[in-house]
Amino acid sequence: MKIEFAPINIPFKRRIQTFAVLQWIFTFLFLGQCCLAVFVLLIFAGYWYIAAVYIVWLYLDWETPNQGGRRSQWVRNWTIWNYFRDYFPIHLTKTTPLDPKYNYLFGFHPHGVLVAGAFANFCSLVSSVKSSASHILNRKEGGNVAVIVIGGAEESLDARPGALILRIMNRKGFIKLAIKCGAHLVPVFSFGENELFNQVNNPKGSTLRTIQERLQKFMGFALPLFHARGVFQYNFGLLPYRKPIYTVVGKPIVVQQNHTPSNQEIEVLHSKYIEAINQLFEEHKAQYGIPETDHLIFS
Repeated sequence: MKIEFAPINIPFKRRIQTFAVLQWIFTFLFLGQCCLAVFVLLIFAGYWYIAAVYIVWLYLDWETPNQGGRRSQWVRNWTIWNYFRDYFPIHLTKTTPLDPKYNYLFGFHPHGVLVAGAFANFCSLVSSVKSSASHILNRKEGGNVAVIVIGGAEESLDARPGALILRIMNRKGFIKLAIKCGAHLVPVFSFGENELFNQVNNPKGSTLRTIQERLQKFMGFALPLFHARGVFQYNFGLLPYRKPIYTVVGKPIVVQQNHTPSNQEIEVLHSKYIEAINQLFEEHKAQYGIPETDHLIFS
């Protein structure tokens, strides 16, 4: 295989964009392990009292991420996020106005490998557990949005260029949450999300897929074996390809609040939501280079 190296005379702006994405990849994949390693080293290096203070603070602060987090406008305004956005680049399109009197639950599709579009457009660093989303959607003042990547970790195992598989048929918890909170449902489709990485072939029933699915059930997150390009060459590595992402926000589905929704009510709204995300995809796919013959696959 002939290795294609990056040109030496790449503009400085593009180098900063690459660094912005590189730090995101590192944070996503390795920051947790590095922090744990530092914690262990503090103990064995004799600085156990620092670790002890951290444990006390962690205990006292445990519920904060589930109650809106500790939002930092300073962090959200870091220039590095602009470079991250422009690396691909990532675009956000709103198809209809959203009334700020209401709260909204955005269903984001597809998961992709590392959900770059959802991170760039919506991420504000709160916990992804149910209680966190419920806290946001129950705020009385309105104007709040909780974004849930519906396909979850399981869907990431199907993320590869050209894939149009959405894991949604058995995912109805977000529907129940929306009804309980009275939050309007909004379908969101991110065109280009699956084009960022290649993935080792893992068809259903293969040994690799079986191992991945078992690990996903055991650990709660999937381990897709993905690859794309490197920092100084374009043939292999963990950096995503420079492919554009177009995140399209659809029309809200009005939801009437009911603290004890019936199964039938959930099923009806779930069907309505599937119809809405399919319609959103079909209306915009030609604009973003998807052939007319290609359609979403719901599983």
